[in-house]
Amino acid sequence: MKRPSLESLRILGECVRSGSFAAAAQTLFLTPAAVSLRIRTLEQDLGKPLFVRRGPRATATDDAIALAARVDRALDDIDLALEAFHNARPVIRITAPPSFASHWLAPRLERYQADNPRIAIEFDVSTDLRSRSGFDVAIRTGGGPWPGWTSHPLFPVDLTPMLRPDLVARHRIVQPSDLERLILLPHPDWPLWLSEAGAPADRRFQFGAVDYPSHELNANAALAGQGAALLPRSLFKPMVDDGRLAAPFDHALGDADWHFALLHEREVRQEPADLVAWLLSEA
Repeated sequence: MKRPSLESLRILGECVRSGSFAAAAQTLFLTPAAVSLRIRTLEQDLGKPLFVRRGPRATATDDAIALAARVDRALDDIDLALEAFHNARPVIRITAPPSFASHWLAPRLERYQADNPRIAIEFDVSTDLRSRSGFDVAIRTGGGPWPGWTSHPLFPVDLTPMLRPDLVARHRIVQPSDLERLILLPHPDWPLWLSEAGAPADRRFQFGAVDYPSHELNANAALAGQGAALLPRSLFKPMVDDGRLAAPFDHALGDADWHFALLHEREVRQEPADLVAWLLSEA
């Protein structure tokens, strides 16, 4: 029998506790398909089924329920040990996606640390799964809600086209329809932005073949001259200010998602709450 990962066992516990893969996925910030795949891999590692599947429903076996209960007790012991360790000195663990972390949060944390020298910051930059015990404050992008967490809106994802300044000049990008002279780096909100900005519906826009999975990679592609990227102005404005990128249009997508700071509903320490208040003041 292959020893399964701790994260897979944690996902099993949430599936048993939630009663469905879909409910567990929402709690864990994953898709139901990702949860289902992780459970199937865990079943292969353990050599026996954990759920009885009948159509879209999956019911935990008695063995799975017993295993999940023991795993939960073990994880609670780990959490208590970590809490005792961290209580020796205030530590705030922040998790944030890469673009938000590098372009907005990191430049401000030095100032926060200068004003709060007794508090240690653990900074996790990732879009991967993070359990509730793995962080104190999370930055998430979307519309929420996030069950079990209090969400504090920071600012909207204000998407607008950005590209290299020399491409703006060379292709005479003055109005939205002029973007048909360039490659548009793929983003699902391009049609909505073009419509809101007043681009004629009969124009034929060219989209790139590579669909980059993050704003950071889209920005790098735009910097390399591969085309125009739809990027959040609030995160990439410093690149516009220093001349590396140009944002030739005033219009930003009005109904895009927001960045939120999340704090656990059962959080009782003052330090994480104070950090969230500081983030709100910065936003």
